[in-house]
Amino acid sequence: MTITSKLTGEIVVFDIQGEFSRVTAEAPTLSELVKSQLGQGKRRILFDFEATGFVDSFGISEMLASYISIHDLGGALKLCRVPPKLLLTLKVTGIEKVLPIYPTPEAALAAFALPPSPGAE
Repeated sequence: MTITSKLTGEIVVFDIQGEFSRVTAEAPTLSELVKSQLGQGKRRILFDFEATGFVDSFGISEMLASYISIHDLGGALKLCRVPPKLLLTLKVTGIEKVLPIYPTPEAALAAFALPPSPGAE
């Protein structure tokens, strides 16, 4: 698994590539990378899953840990290009109600400019 980040305006985009699992995870983990960005004052984070394969419970827990850290500081986390199997898991567990999912990075980036819907983020 490889995680790279880039800054698009005020939004940090994390590209997650490969299998996102406990077996493939290396230090620093995704949630640690997010905390590092939060420590630098970044509050808007986008996870791009275009090149992501298998995601296990570790990957999902990393997403949720990131969400909690971001949310606790008044920030926003969005997901884009979520693979079908991961999308199904997020729907079945109800996580997709908490983590907004967009089909493209452009749609997700544009959504950061919109006011949050009632009860969201």
